[in-house]
Amino acid sequence: MLLIKNTKVGNLNKIVINFIVYFFFTQISYSEINENFIGIKTDIKILDKISSKNELINLDNGEESIYKDLAIKVMKCTNSELDDNPEIKAYIQVRDLTKKNNDKVFVFNGWMFSSSPSIAPFDHPVYDIWLVNCY
Repeated sequence: MLLIKNTKVGNLNKIVINFIVYFFFTQISYSEINENFIGIKTDIKILDKISSKNELINLDNGEESIYKDLAIKVMKCTNSELDDNPEIKAYIQVRDLTKKNNDKVFVFNGWMFSSSPSIAPFDHPVYDIWLVNCY
């Protein structure tokens, strides 16, 4: 009778240990999924206020792209697309190429948020920029 009891306790220990290991690994993978996704490409929409036309631009992060009179460089973008209310953030630098005396000065240099563009607005007399996507 004593031998049967010890076998049952050993089987119970195996089940408990397997449950703990399973729980530990599922929590690690779940926490990694909930972190922000850091993208390599960013989509922005540019509105030309004079012609009232907008255009969707796909930018590679870290590379400067020229759009008409603007030099746009996205340094980093993050996307929390797995949340119920996704938030896309990007660190963007914009230079106005028409101003030759200040070619090293940025018209915009900071974080842009897709859900609240008014937090850090891009203020330019001809163009308006919105953050659309990060992937």
